[in-house]
Amino acid sequence: MIHRGLLRYQGARYLWWALGVIAASVAVYLSQDSATQPPNGGTWQGYVLGTLGALLVAWLGLLAIRKRSYRSTAGTVQGWTSAHVYLGSALLIVATLHCGVQFGWNIHTFAYALMCIVIFSGFFGLYSYVRHPQLIASNREGGARSELFAELFELDQQTRVLAQRCAAGVAIAVGSSIERTTIGGGVSSQLFGNDRSFFIRGDGATSAVARNTDQQPVIDFVAARLPRAEKGAEAANLQQLIVFLCRRQTVLRRIRRDIRLRAWLKIWLYFHIPMTAALVIALVLHIVVTFMYW
Repeated sequence: MIHRGLLRYQGARYLWWALGVIAASVAVYLSQDSATQPPNGGTWQGYVLGTLGALLVAWLGLLAIRKRSYRSTAGTVQGWTSAHVYLGSALLIVATLHCGVQFGWNIHTFAYALMCIVIFSGFFGLYSYVRHPQLIASNREGGARSELFAELFELDQQTRVLAQRCAAGVAIAVGSSIERTTIGGGVSSQLFGNDRSFFIRGDGATSAVARNTDQQPVIDFVAARLPRAEKGAEAANLQQLIVFLCRRQTVLRRIRRDIRLRAWLKIWLYFHIPMTAALVIALVLHIVVTFMYW
């Protein structure tokens, strides 16, 4: 898996590459004569650092192509990704030295800001790839998401059958809670695990639709019926029904957590990639404007 050993790929080879790039960039930056003018992107050192930064941006953008070149023999995807992480981090230092830490309201600073956004969104992506797969595996207990849904489907069937043996109000409440359970949804619901489930409380003329967040309201509704059970058999059915509903609640929590973790694992790419495209455009404008006034 690409997230395993990403930072330790071949003894963290690309960490040393990145440190070498940073060391060389610092040496070039310090060679500027600050007595005559402050370090900036207009000196020959600034142009060297700017060229290096532009080449890094261009190379970093090639990862998307390499990941889809399944027959390519130009290194492994894991190696490219490891280099992408380390050299992308080094780019932050290179670009900062290139501009001499001079900023303003112009296309040059705009390009720098976009670069920072891309890099820091990449840091979040790295955290996601390193951390979230472990959380997903732990949440699934070594199984697959399909197994969770299979368990939920079986619980739904058992719960419906048992609810039919109880009072009409209980049967309606439990049946409607299953029918009106929501899983997933839009981007916000997936990222934050929002639960917009409902159930029908009561029966007949007194029925009303109520929120069923995390399935707890329907569990409380059935539990409140237990002390009023008229027969021993009804009490036993209600107790077993509560067990099923609690187990169903647990499975739903795991499914929603799985969806949430998977969403956070992917959502950063929908931000990182468009920002990278914007960075490339801004970088081209930065270069054109620079040479227009060179």
